[in-house]
Amino acid sequence: MNVLIVDDEPLARERLSRMVGELEGYSVLEPSATNGEEALALIDSHKPDIVLLDIRMPGLDGLQVAAKLCERESPPAVVFCTTRDDFPPEVLQAGAVGYLVKPVASEALLEALRKAERPNRVQLAALTRPAAESGSGPRSHISARTRKGIELIPLNQVVYFIADHKYVTLRHESGEVLLDEPLKALEDEFGERFVRIHRNALVARERIERLQRTPLGHFQLFLKGLNGDALIVSRRHVAGVRKMMQQL
Repeated sequence: MNVLIVDDEPLARERLSRMVGELEGYSVLEPSATNGEEALALIDSHKPDIVLLDIRMPGLDGLQVAAKLCERESPPAVVFCTTRDDFPPEVLQAGAVGYLVKPVASEALLEALRKAERPNRVQLAALTRPAAESGSGPRSHISARTRKGIELIPLNQVVYFIADHKYVTLRHESGEVLLDEPLKALEDEFGERFVRIHRNALVARERIERLQRTPLGHFQLFLKGLNGDALIVSRRHVAGVRKMMQQL
C-alpha cells in the first residue's frame, strides 16, 4: 500500500516516514506534502492508497483537503493526524474517519493503516452529515461548508439557530455560517441545550440573559454574546421561555 504523508512540520514528516517505512506491506511516496495544495497535486499524480493528513496546516488545512477529496470519484483512504488540543478525538470518531493523535505511536499507526480502505468517500462525507443520519448521539461540534472549506463550530460556542427558507443561520461567538439542516432536526438532536423561542428560532439556554417586554407589547430575549442585540419571542413561546428561565 502506498502512503502519502502530509504535514507542514519537517520533523513530523520525517518521523512518520520512518515509522511507515518500517512496516511490512507499506511504502512511503516521495516527496511528502507540506500543505494542502501540494497534497491535492500529489494525490492526483501519485494516486496513493492512503493519506496521512495533518489537520492544522497553513493555507488549505486537512479538513478542507478532505472536503475536496470527498467530491472525487475514487479518493484515497484518509487518516487524520491531530493533537488533543487541536481537535477532540470524539469529533473524528463521530465522523467515522481514521485518526491518529500526535505524537503517533507505532501500534496506533499500524492499526490505523490496516483499517484504512478505499474508496472511503462515504467516510469523508460523514464529516458534513448530521449525526442523526449516522446513528450517533448529539454532536459536540456543528460542521458547515463555507468559502474556507469545512468549518467545525464547537456546540458550546453556538448562540442561536434561525431558519430562513431552506437554510438555517448558525450564529456563534465569532460570526455566522449557513447550514442545510432542518431546524426541527437540530431541535431533536440538541433539545436539552437549546430552547425554541419562535417557529424559526432556537437559542442556547446557557446564553439567555433576560426577557423584556417592549412598549408595543412584544417580547425580546437578550442573549450573552450578541452585544446588546435581542431576538423576538413569539407569544406562544413566552410562557415556556419564562418557565425555563426560572429553572436556570
